[in-house]
Amino acid sequence: MSQEIHGTYSSGPAETAEPEATRRAADEAESSRASRGWWDRNADEYQSDHGGFLGDDRFVWGPEGLDEAEAALLGPASSLKDLDVLEIGAGAAQCSRWLAGQGARPVALDLSHRQLQHALRIGEDVPLVEADAGRLPFRDGSFDLACSAYGAVPFVADPVQVFREVHRVLRPGGRWVFSVTHPIRWAFPDEPGPEGLSVAASYFDRVPYVEQDENGDAVYVEHHRTLGDRVRDVVAGGFRLVDLVEPEWPAWNNQEWGGWSPLRGNLIPGTAIFVCERS
Repeated sequence: MSQEIHGTYSSGPAETAEPEATRRAADEAESSRASRGWWDRNADEYQSDHGGFLGDDRFVWGPEGLDEAEAALLGPASSLKDLDVLEIGAGAAQCSRWLAGQGARPVALDLSHRQLQHALRIGEDVPLVEADAGRLPFRDGSFDLACSAYGAVPFVADPVQVFREVHRVLRPGGRWVFSVTHPIRWAFPDEPGPEGLSVAASYFDRVPYVEQDENGDAVYVEHHRTLGDRVRDVVAGGFRLVDLVEPEWPAWNNQEWGGWSPLRGNLIPGTAIFVCERS
């Protein structure tokens, strides 16, 4: 089900009680439901905390601050003019707004109504669509490029289904570039200080991380895939892997963002960016 976003920005729902963190199975339906609810509840705080870093019209691939204007993972900025681009998990559509500034024709898609309300608050200059990444509401071959900066992929139970949908809506030769938490980070505690530098779990444990309410219903779900899993998923989705980028932590970036920090970023990778092409 998809919904085009119209209307004005308004205050969001109140926070619920502190959830219980656990590791357990979570299927596609539960994961999607949890993600929609979590982002609707937390979009205000997320944009308040990170909006300054993300900017209104900047394309940032992750907490390290790697900028698409510098990285050109979608191609040179001059080549984006007049291209149809789909941003998946767009949040407040900051990346799409940057793409529009390069002359592209972006569409910003997100599961969260509240995140897209923040996109409206910033500006109504990019088409917004509310939909699930595993069921894209577009015709075959609608886009030249697709991208996602930490959107959708880490939170879905079936990433291959998402990749196949992206493959379907891309034109032949189209590029699909997405960033996720680097898989190695799952072996370490999600702490920015020294306590986050010791391995605390098996890298090979693929049981999802789940936060659940007092009834045992998931309110947040994140799925772990190893680096090899991600590569195999890309291929199973019909893509060719062109590059795998692991951004280093730059000297200028002194912020902490959850478990990301200069301390950890100088020692272990925090983000993996997969650059793929459709056959």
